[in-house]
Amino acid sequence: MESRVAMIGIIVEEESSVEALNQILHAYGNYIIGRMGIPYPKKGINIISIAVDAPQDVISALSGKLGKLSGVSSKTAYSKI
Repeated sequence: MESRVAMIGIIVEEESSVEALNQILHAYGNYIIGRMGIPYPKKGINIISIAVDAPQDVISALSGKLGKLSGVSSKTAYSKI
């Protein structure tokens, strides 16, 4: 299956979801190119960006699992390549 490159932007508003978030990301670690996390204490949130190279269905599954976490918002942008 053809892989795609995508960027997943994540905003974490509930610290109680961080452990579950990290478990999901660890499970998809083979597809993750890089990860950057930025704490923003002024607003009480964390901002995370994940670059992935994976088949479309894997990216959709990862994004869907992240979106089901309480207090976590995510959006995915796909490369045209």
